Amino acid sequence: MAQGKTRNAATLPLFPDAPLTGDRPATAGAALSTGRLPSYIKDHRSRLRDRFRDGGAAAMPDYELLELVLFRSLPRQDVKPLAHQLLKQFGDFSRVVSARPERLAQVKGVGEALITDLKVLEAAAQRMARAKVMRRQVISSWDALLDYCHTAMAHRSTEHFRVLFLDRKNCLIADEEQARGTVDHVPVYPREVAKRALDLNASAVILVHNHPSGDPSPSASDIDMTERVNQALSPLGIVLHDHLIIGSAAELSFRSEGLL
Repeated sequence: MAQGKTRNAATLPLFPDAPLTGDRPATAGAALSTGRLPSYIKDHRSRLRDRFRDGGAAAMPDYELLELVLFRSLPRQDVKPLAHQLLKQFGDFSRVVSARPERLAQVKGVGEALITDLKVLEAAAQRMARAKVMRRQVISSWDALLDYCHTAMAHRSTEHFRVLFLDRKNCLIADEEQARGTVDHVPVYPREVAKRALDLNASAVILVHNHPSGDPSPSASDIDMTERVNQALSPLGIVLHDHLIIGSAAELSFRSEGLL
């Protein structure tokens, strides 16, 4: 439903899947203006919560999971139209949560409180994924490492470059974002990567950056940059373990592809 348009709830309900009942107000706006949610919205929210408790997130499409988030941020508002609008704008649940605040603010109905809640949710997801790989050997937790990289970077609208620093046992000791760039370029300074590795007493590093286009295929500049970083690290006895390019649904490993 288009934002900002008033429709009669008796003829065009906001929740077409909910049965029409006699206690539904003549207009949703009239009931919401009193500070009380109409009973049909309360019932809808209860059904969604019950389904989530019974079946978890896997049992719910993106728009319903997003509604559950919006319930907390907008307790006195019918959030179904906003959930659909956000998904239409950004594509899926993950892209909504990871969207930049300035882009979220352009969607009608999205305010500071909701943006903050979405960014807290994003930070929580990243921290949980990160906790599964920190201080663990990357070889034994490789799938968890890839999951973390996808959670942190797959849906970014610009390129981000980060470095994972490993100790002598190949355990992850630090994960740092080094630079942010444009939609198709991110500046990388090999000497800075080498200097930071020395500061952390790292024995190896993994380079990671994302491709906002969704295609993880390396460009000529990606290959050149990897070689320059390798040249800066090698004289110091620091191994460039891999360079991962994160796409929207897949990743590419330079080592697996024979590029390193």
